[in-house]
Amino acid sequence: MTANSQLNPLPLLPQSRSVSQNYPTVVRRTALTDTPLTSTQNSPRALQPYDGYNVAPFLELPRRATTLDVPGLTKSRVSPDGTIAARDVGSKLVIVMVGLPARGKSYITKKLARYMNWLQHETKIFNVGNTRRQSKHHVGPASHPLPDSPVLEASLGSKSPPPVELDTSHPANFFAPDNPQTAALRESWALQTLDELLDWVLHGNGSIGILDATNSTVKRRRMVLNRVKDRSNGELKVLFLESVCDDKDLLEQNIRLKLSGPDYKGQDPDIALADFRMRVKNYEKTYETIGEEEENFEGFQYVKMINVGRKVVAYNTQGFLAGQAVFFLLNFNLAERQIWITRHGESEDNILGKLGGDACLSVKGVKYSKALARFMDYQRTEFRRRQLERFSLQATVAQVSSQPTTPKGEPVEPHFCVWTSMLKRSIETAKWFDEDTYDIKEMRMLNELGSGICDGMTYEEIRQKFPKEYEARVQDKIGYRYPGVGGESYLDVINRLRPVIVEVERMQDHVLLIGHRVVARVLLAYFMNLGRQAIGDLDVPLNTLWVLEPKPYGVYWAVYQYDENKDWFYKIENSNSTLTTPVNNTPPPETATPATSSSVASPETTLLLDTKDSSPPSTANMPPPPPPPRSRSMTAPSPLSNESRAVDQGVDPVTS
Repeated sequence: MTANSQLNPLPLLPQSRSVSQNYPTVVRRTALTDTPLTSTQNSPRALQPYDGYNVAPFLELPRRATTLDVPGLTKSRVSPDGTIAARDVGSKLVIVMVGLPARGKSYITKKLARYMNWLQHETKIFNVGNTRRQSKHHVGPASHPLPDSPVLEASLGSKSPPPVELDTSHPANFFAPDNPQTAALRESWALQTLDELLDWVLHGNGSIGILDATNSTVKRRRMVLNRVKDRSNGELKVLFLESVCDDKDLLEQNIRLKLSGPDYKGQDPDIALADFRMRVKNYEKTYETIGEEEENFEGFQYVKMINVGRKVVAYNTQGFLAGQAVFFLLNFNLAERQIWITRHGESEDNILGKLGGDACLSVKGVKYSKALARFMDYQRTEFRRRQLERFSLQATVAQVSSQPTTPKGEPVEPHFCVWTSMLKRSIETAKWFDEDTYDIKEMRMLNELGSGICDGMTYEEIRQKFPKEYEARVQDKIGYRYPGVGGESYLDVINRLRPVIVEVERMQDHVLLIGHRVVARVLLAYFMNLGRQAIGDLDVPLNTLWVLEPKPYGVYWAVYQYDENKDWFYKIENSNSTLTTPVNNTPPPETATPATSSSVASPETTLLLDTKDSSPPSTANMPPPPPPPRSRSMTAPSPLSNESRAVDQGVDPVTS
């Protein structure tokens, strides 16, 4: 027996043949590993001296297990922080979108990416349309629709297609499904985008790459699958996600929303609409839905979403990340409703600046809770008024909302849920809500971050008594876990809030979540699509209320601040400018903190304001008390926290 066979008793591959899906995978470790080579007895597996890109082609290594990795909850030698180790390629995932235009693909990918990123699984969307728009050819559906077409054999193995002379004098010829010139160009864009995705997943820090394109033919999907297998030596899993829509009202709504996209920006709406409808018809000529033929492909797995979640079909789901993605896709809808988030009213421990504890509300806290109940009564009535106004203007209920209707054909008014933690200060904040009108429920998942041995201490006391713990938290605020029984980190809070987020996405009712500082930060970070480091810096002061309304292209959001003198809430204008102005004729704030790109959700990348909604949440028509005088109590909440200021004011900067 040779030395090589002693190192690895698996069957040898002929040196003259390249590795393919017909053979066990050769694991390339040097570029894919994030740990040094080791041969220690206690290592997960004694790696061999030639364990790298230059490994002999006949040296095969067995596949690695692809069990769950959850940042903050799991750890191993190759992954101390719980993220997927670079060498564990089989645990990563490529999601490939499938579907005709205006079927909600981008909506689904953005929501899915937001959820997986919030769970700390690095996820990124790679859009073929963006590659096309950046191409030197400057072509696209604004003038020439580009449907998928049969794959050109000549372009399968290269990133660049043969040179083509584009004939733009005959648009019909350009977007014809059987046009070989444009087919080669489209294939090059698809392969270029896919290779960028694979570079990020295989050699970057990515865990999930999402390919956002139509991928509307069996050949195109087979080409994508083979490309992924070739570049990952058969290890990387691929989940095809098809979005199907046969609801005419929903489809019409999606088509009109497309007109505000980059392909038709600034164009005449009628011309753009006609062009887009023609584009869809050309895609329909060659479109092939996922079916039994592809189920016979080795390792083929897919999810089919019908009418944006009303029906979901899953086939052959493999891997932890794929399972998490499918679970989330089962639990969201397009129903019109409001999501309100606030901290509890001021507590006795807030006055003393203590962490954790289970104190009751202060006098000011009780006053806030009473005003909160009145304000929610008003907002619930206002939402119903706007809902019926839209119904009367449309003459029929837009099925895009997917909500049930009354015998009169009117949309059913959503129920209103109030969820609190199981701590006194949160429960007492909901005390004044009418239980016959509101569904009030206590949830342990909404409890504040556990402070462990630091519970009941002030921030300054921690700095003096546990200087090393204080410094460790400063160095890694999100990953730091308080020592002692019940001690938690931000990552722990994220994972216990996961069922809350999924339930909020699933339900069609209004909900008010009365939580705590860290809980509010984590919840808002999900809806605002904030990165890991920005979560801990999000400013969520007491007496502040956030409202979010899911929309087809994002989330409308607004901030309300409680004015103690007038005992009412006033809306802070949605703006990324350095000076924000409340509505209701209240004077602008005296000071404001400049917004930063890392802390404020931009309209294009996070919370998208729906400009087509002429009736966003507002208090413009309410009869509030006279406008309050200019005061610092009306200052817009800063997007970033200022912990040194909080200490000076005797407010707990860590958790309340």
